[in-house]
Amino acid sequence: MRKVTVVDTHAAAARTHARDSALQGASVASDRLNDAAVQVDGLTHEYQSGAGSVLALDGVDLAVAEGEFVALVGPSGCGKSTLLRVLAGLIEPSGGTALVHGGRPQEARGELAVGLVTQDPGLLPWRTVAANVALPLEVTGATGDVDALLRLVGIDGFAGYHPRELSGGMRQRVALARALAHAPRLLLMDEPFGSLDEFSREEMGLELVRIWERERISVLFVTHSIREAVMVADRVLVMSAAPGRIVADVAVTMERPRSQELEHTPEFGELVAVVRSEMAGRS
Repeated sequence: MRKVTVVDTHAAAARTHARDSALQGASVASDRLNDAAVQVDGLTHEYQSGAGSVLALDGVDLAVAEGEFVALVGPSGCGKSTLLRVLAGLIEPSGGTALVHGGRPQEARGELAVGLVTQDPGLLPWRTVAANVALPLEVTGATGDVDALLRLVGIDGFAGYHPRELSGGMRQRVALARALAHAPRLLLMDEPFGSLDEFSREEMGLELVRIWERERISVLFVTHSIREAVMVADRVLVMSAAPGRIVADVAVTMERPRSQELEHTPEFGELVAVVRSEMAGRS
């Protein structure tokens, strides 16, 4: 896997500082990964059908540290969703190992340690916002404060509304609150904002970062938007075309907290260019 660190090329002093910070950060990251939220080694998965077999993942290696925000990008059909389904304990891989908090993904799911958000919010139309958020608590018997969750994602004024009365962005806020209902330690997100318009997508990305900065749970975030990945993540992992594997690990060295104004900085543009180049070279 190719590891990439981008520094500010516009001033020598800034380069020196960024290099030293990157080296120090790499050491800290290495220590944190010893207690990884996610550890994947040599993961493969093959789908079987009447038409034959399809190799979706081929030797995937990755790690996500406790409290780290990692984005995953790659061409369509490269196995990103398959990887998240393995980590969510929904499918058994064909080979290799996948650990969530040191155990099997199915065990983490059974312990309510994993939350999953997909592009389709999957809300029940006959239930109110509050009732949709409360659903996993009802199913599992866990306890949680629905009102606090609604406040956390900024929809506390809509508790009595039904999904049909909400915008796409609001429905995704409900889905996010529902995923956080049982206080997971790992949040898996599969193109959660892909169906939103550009403005709503940017707003939800920054809202997600705000929530992450407060809760500091581990996040593995799949997206097709390189700019979105760079804006939200600590690292951006690049997957090859199918069968998927991790081919680059790009460190995002921009300081937090972040705002939309960062998109106009040279460092942001350079990071986006690096990730795009890695994707283009591996498609």
